[in-house]
Amino acid sequence: MGDHNNNVNLPPGFRFYPTDEELVVHFLHRKASLLPCHPDVIPDLDLYPFDPWQLQGRALEEGNQWYYYSRRTQNRMTNNGYWMPMGMEEQVLTSSSNKRVGMKKYYVFHIGEAPDGNKTNWIMQEYRLSDSASSSTRSSSSKRKSKSEHSRWVICRVYEHDEDDDDQDGDGTELSCLDEVFLSLEDLDEVSLPN
Repeated sequence: MGDHNNNVNLPPGFRFYPTDEELVVHFLHRKASLLPCHPDVIPDLDLYPFDPWQLQGRALEEGNQWYYYSRRTQNRMTNNGYWMPMGMEEQVLTSSSNKRVGMKKYYVFHIGEAPDGNKTNWIMQEYRLSDSASSSTRSSSSKRKSKSEHSRWVICRVYEHDEDDDDQDGDGTELSCLDEVFLSLEDLDEVSLPN
């Protein structure tokens, strides 16, 4: 998955724009059930050592979004920051029967150490199976440990939120993490060093 065209398993002209239901039912449920995924385009990635801007070439990239499987964990810290939860978990429902098949949780990336980091525009949507869906992935009690291991899989969708799309306040004061880095480099020219 190291090249720029990460959709090598998709036929020409096809794009990867799954709905929440498709991510949970057709990808995550199959992964947790140890069934093959067709097409097999979403890579496994231990997210937490990587900052969101380091996902290119490691995760499935489609447009300005990156997709990957990861293990569910409480530690969402990276080398330069952490993912902080925002809001409540949302249900992922089937379109045909409104049956709950999964849950979706939003996270915002902060640069620095918790809880004093600086909020960025990077958003992660973490999808997990609902408790009822994960309990049906394996029915044999002798495979309980295997079931619990595989039900810990999540699918993550990461993207950088564009403030211009829906800036409610109209002030536009929040900067992306890369903008902050470039601005801090410009500030170095104005700093006078001691003699």
